[in-house]
Amino acid sequence: METDLCHTSYVFKFGGRSLDLSSRTHIMGVLNVTPDSFSDGGKYFTLENAVAGVQQMIEDGADIIDVGGESTRPRGPYGEGAEEVSEEEELRRVIPVIKAIAAHSNAVISIDTYKSAVANAALDAGATIVNDVSGLSFDPDMAKVVSLHHASLVVMHMKGMPKTMQQDPSYDDVVLEVKQSLLTSVEKAQQAGVEQILIDPGIGFGKKLMHNLSLLKNLGQLAELDCPILIGPSRKAFIGALLDLPVSERLEGTAAAVAASIFHGANVVRVHDVKAMKRVAVVVDAIVKAA
Repeated sequence: METDLCHTSYVFKFGGRSLDLSSRTHIMGVLNVTPDSFSDGGKYFTLENAVAGVQQMIEDGADIIDVGGESTRPRGPYGEGAEEVSEEEELRRVIPVIKAIAAHSNAVISIDTYKSAVANAALDAGATIVNDVSGLSFDPDMAKVVSLHHASLVVMHMKGMPKTMQQDPSYDDVVLEVKQSLLTSVEKAQQAGVEQILIDPGIGFGKKLMHNLSLLKNLGQLAELDCPILIGPSRKAFIGALLDLPVSERLEGTAAAVAASIFHGANVVRVHDVKAMKRVAVVVDAIVKAA
């Protein structure tokens, strides 16, 4: 499989800021401006709460704020699965928040969307990363929009559609298939002129418990694509399944998954509990770098 696909230095420019993603684990804080996200739906649904939440995340150690205006909650213990949000409604939710974050902080802002029109407006408003859960498979214009803005792109692997992705997903070799899919997404992005690309194996997106565990254990194989790895195990259902605990009690399980991810090569961790996971990252980084 071809390697040397992305920036070998892993120094990414986000507007006026640069981050060396290989220097330490970077923290992406989750800001869901939605009423129905699986973990914190409604918590940041007002502009005032969203801005306050961002300020707290920054104080707690977040390097990147990932703003999402549409839940990708699957059918399961949280209901029948998230309904698709219109482009207009998604824009109404995320753009004021992104503008406010950009005006009141120097945080790197990511827009969590698979719609190119939303990405375009978010990048105009101050975002510098597009986090596409579809890995460029839902909107043919997404890569072009990211390229025109000279923005960064996260391509994530997802099997199926968000609402139904957890209905008996199957793989012959989950690590190999995810790796090949991410390679296809990376090549598509590069062909459109996107230069700064991160890959995300999509924990919980069309994966059963053992698929998620296998991806975490073998995360190092994805490093062969030579792109920074972003991973989001925070409060996910596989942790609940292992511990038999609700979303609100998955902090320790998330910490374990984050630690394992970093140990196996993750460069960015996408988390809800920023302060706690920042502490986990500092300790694991020190162990990884020890002689």
